[in-house]
Amino acid sequence: MAWTKTYDEAEPQRVNKWLAQSGVCSRREAEALIGEGLVYIDGERVEDAGRKIQPGQTLTLTDKAEGRLEGFTAVLNKPTGYVSGQPEPGYTPAVRLLTRQALVGESATIPDAKMSLPPLGRLDLDSHGLLILSNDGVLAKAVIGPQSELDKEYVVRVAGRIDELTLDRLRHGLELDGRKLRPAKVSVIQGQVLRFVLTEGRNRQIRRMCELVGLRVMDLKRIRIGPLQLGDLPEGRWRVMTAAEREAMIRSSKGPASGRD
Repeated sequence: MAWTKTYDEAEPQRVNKWLAQSGVCSRREAEALIGEGLVYIDGERVEDAGRKIQPGQTLTLTDKAEGRLEGFTAVLNKPTGYVSGQPEPGYTPAVRLLTRQALVGESATIPDAKMSLPPLGRLDLDSHGLLILSNDGVLAKAVIGPQSELDKEYVVRVAGRIDELTLDRLRHGLELDGRKLRPAKVSVIQGQVLRFVLTEGRNRQIRRMCELVGLRVMDLKRIRIGPLQLGDLPEGRWRVMTAAEREAMIRSSKGPASGRD
């Protein structure tokens, strides 16, 4: 189904800029789609890359354009024992789990060995939970780009003494690799189980944070990335990200200020 959206801003705007601000594609990608005749305004094909869309007009991308931009994105509940990206010898990449037998729901595509699907936010060998594998460049920028505002939520079981001082240090008092960490949201769920919400993703960050305050991570599970929830997806199973989820991820990545492209 073709992507369609009505322009509701007060002033006219260049089509390529609006598509970029909407998180659909980059300006360069928009210009390429226009050049191939894949962009329409109110049923009329856009011929000029510099054309502006007027308030109340409706822009449509053809099915061919939409398919090219979105690529393929899998949402996986990764078990422990699998690595997120390209493994060293002796390790199994999580992408191997994307089989027809493990699929929940439907997918027109079942990834094979030739399809490159890098992780959008790594999850280490000993951690489990929500992992996004995708060749969608726009989505990748939204999730792991330097300007992304998406937070990530984890449920972490630890060993060691948990008190208010420990929690306070975890929230805003630590440095890794000589750089101060951004403030984190850390709370006790129950007993030795903590909830972490982070807005950055340093290498093995939560495990290293816990070590700095005398805690040892016994189990780490990611349950959310921005608006995308792991939900009840069984461990070791995967599904295709929906168009609505993709749009929500891109929109949320911009934070309160949505004027960036």
